[in-house]
Amino acid sequence: MTKMSGTSLVIGSTGLIGKKLIFELAKKDSEVIAIARRSISNLPENVSLLEINFDDFLENGSLPSCDHIYICLGTTIKKAGSQSEFKKVDFDYCVSFAKKAREAGATKISLVSSVGANPFAKNFYLKTKGEVEEEIKKIDFQYINIFRPSLLLGRREENRFLEKIGQKLSSFINLFLIGSLRKYKSIKSSSVAYCLANYQQSGGIKYLYFDDFNNNFCVRK
Repeated sequence: MTKMSGTSLVIGSTGLIGKKLIFELAKKDSEVIAIARRSISNLPENVSLLEINFDDFLENGSLPSCDHIYICLGTTIKKAGSQSEFKKVDFDYCVSFAKKAREAGATKISLVSSVGANPFAKNFYLKTKGEVEEEIKKIDFQYINIFRPSLLLGRREENRFLEKIGQKLSSFINLFLIGSLRKYKSIKSSSVAYCLANYQQSGGIKYLYFDDFNNNFCVRK
């Protein structure tokens, strides 16, 4: 397992990927700070919790000194209640945390986005994800890793009915996703979290898809 130094911040640490990511990062020689809007129980010993109000943070927030920020934050339009509230979570919060982390010294960022993300997409969800990617690419991080999974497999705290149906059908659908369609295969959230914690690059911008999550640098040893 690759060892790491410095402080890692995890945004979205109560979500499907984030809550698994903090445990993967905790296995390494580093300090991990889980940033959340509510308390988190049973955190590993070397993981501390920073509980904040995200709306207040947009106005005048700051982050502790850090080396790497992991953004796993996301919601749905149904849960958010409107497109504007959805965009506040998936765009405003994400971009604000990225900028504040850079100000706090972070040189690396890992963003969980979505396959199909495109700032020119007609689909509002994919358009927003694409816009977030573009904004983060404008920030002068030395390392920018953009993870683009398709349907995530795992148990969420909230009920996402359509996603549950997709999970039940995913094994069958995956059989037909070959060639250039492989990137649309569903993936275990634990696999994405492990790849987030263990992937290293030499610099620049890197997009990661289904096959990357199952490559040598991301497969559990």
